[in-house]
Amino acid sequence: MSKLASYTAILSPVITEKSTKLSEHNQVVFRVPHDATKPQIKKAVEELFKVKVKGVNTLVTKGKKKMFRGRMGQRSDVKKAVVTLHEGSTIDVTTGL
Repeated sequence: MSKLASYTAILSPVITEKSTKLSEHNQVVFRVPHDATKPQIKKAVEELFKVKVKGVNTLVTKGKKKMFRGRMGQRSDVKKAVVTLHEGSTIDVTTGL
């Protein structure tokens, strides 16, 4: 997998209260494209952050219907990947690459 493909397989880290709580259990959450597969995500994380990945779980959060300036709108669907790291491996998503 090339460096460019690694950057396209991971869009951004998810920094929320729940994802920071997961970091205590060696897990990191990333936003990924809808067509990204678990092996692609695993390779991308291992190449970009130089860590050993234990497993990858993915989920698709459906977009909510929300009012926007008096009109009904819908947020877009988001695919997330929860990456579990081996013991001793850490990723500090707040500092970047």
